[in-house]
Parts: sequence; structure tokens; C-alpha cells
Amino acid sequence: MILVTGVSGALGRLVFQGLSALDGPEVVAGTRGGDGTTARRIDFDDPASLGKGFAGVDVLVMISAGYAEDDVVLARHGAVADAAAEAGVRQVIYTSLAGSGERTTLALPHRWTENRLLQGPFATTVLRNGVYAELLGGLSAAGAGEAARSGVFSAALGTGRMSVVARADLADVTVRVAAEADRALAAGARSPHAGRTYELEGGTALGGDDIAALLAERYGRTVTYRPAPLSEARAALTDQGYEAYQVTHTLSLLSNAGAGFLESRTSDLPGLLGAPPRPVHDLVTKAAAG
Repeated sequence: MILVTGVSGALGRLVFQGLSALDGPEVVAGTRGGDGTTARRIDFDDPASLGKGFAGVDVLVMISAGYAEDDVVLARHGAVADAAAEAGVRQVIYTSLAGSGERTTLALPHRWTENRLLQGPFATTVLRNGVYAELLGGLSAAGAGEAARSGVFSAALGTGRMSVVARADLADVTVRVAAEADRALAAGARSPHAGRTYELEGGTALGGDDIAALLAERYGRTVTYRPAPLSEARAALTDQGYEAYQVTHTLSLLSNAGAGFLESRTSDLPGLLGAPPRPVHDLVTKAAAG
């Protein structure tokens, strides 16, 4: 049996849908408010819910629960590791952060979780996901609105670029890895992905000028890029009501992009997809201008 956590989120939902469409594996959804019928209750903030939720699970697809301060995330992920070990889960597949994000504030809970899982009695596969194209579009949304009005796209991306990947591609890789692990375990064999760490970086890097060009095409007008200071971005995020940790992580991404650290150098994505990665330009434009 395969259990996918976080199916109420975008990535978890895509993974669950992809696995459910396959012939063969028994797939179960896990959500914070699971009803016990269509989804099991898997609440990372309630460790007592996890033992029952993981009963009978061979392959656990653990979608990161990173929407909180670091100490909360570490407690959540540590509880999952403990419960998975106690329940006899045989393999955990964890969605982590790509190597290009190593200098960001997002990296710490991901790397801690990787190490924590590797100490467990189960096999572990780490999927180091690149930055979603949809996320870069979201980060550009405020500037895109101004670009439509004034022809100036302003964002705190400096002169750097960010390698991005379609969320659906990451889901497809997760589906493949989970299905192959489940098939191997059912046959009494070791999963071909056990003990592996895969870098799933996007192959397309976009910066402020690139996004301005995409918006120009979308709006049918000239759009120029104006690099904004990080202080301006901080004020805007605060004014929009972002939580303190969200402001910190967003500024860290922008700062790393501006410094040129978020461009990928290597990726296992094409080989695991078995097909060319999805184009990302439309995804960025839609998220920015939608």
C-alpha cells in the first residue's frame, strides 16, 4: 500500500491522482482532516494520529509540511519519522529542496529531515525538488499588475535568474518512484530507488528581464524590468499580511536569485521523466498575470 500525505495541497493532490490512475498499486490519501473513508487522518501536528494512519503502509510519500517556523516543521517531520518506524513502513519518499537552494533559509528543515529519515529502519528516497514555475510567477504577480498599467515590471530579482520546473513534472517523477518502489517491495525485492537522492532542478532559468518579456507578450505592450531593492519587497510582503517566516523565506529566495545561486547546474529530472520537461514560460506568465 502507498500512502500520500498532504493531498489537499497542489503537489500531494497531483501525486495521489497520478498513482490512483495506475493499474496495480493500492493508494491511500492522507489529510489533516481525513474522514477515515476517502482519506486517512494524517495530522503532522497530532503525532497520536500518525500510528493509526500509517498502519499497513509499505510506501509513504511524505510531502513536506514546511508552512511554519522551523521548530514546528522539525517537530512535525520528526513525528512522522518516529511513527513510520513504529508502524513498519518499508520505504519513505520525501519531497525536499534542490541543491541550488542550499543557501536559502528553506534548506535547513529539509536537510534536517533528510538526515532524520536516513536514521530510520526504512529505506529512504529523497526527491530534491526545484523551484516551481508557478511560485516564480506568484512572486512576480504584484509587479505584473503594475507592468500592465505602466509598462514597468518591478521585482527584487536583481540581475540573477532562477531555474524553475513545472509542478506537474515533479509529481510525475514522484508517481514513478513510488509505483516502482511499491512494485519491487511486493515482489520481495529491494526498491531501485532505495537510498537514492535525486536532484530535480528545472532546466530553464528566468530573471527579471525574461519575465518582463513574457509580460510584454501577454499584454501586447512594451514592458521593461526595474530591479527593486529587497527592502521594498520586505515592506510589500509585510503590508500584504504575510507571516514573519513567509517574509523571511521569500526574501531569502529573492536574495539568492539576485546573487545568482538559484540556477541549476545538474538535474536528474529528464532521465526520471522519460520525456522532455514541460515548458515553464506559460506557467510563469499565467501565475504572474492571472
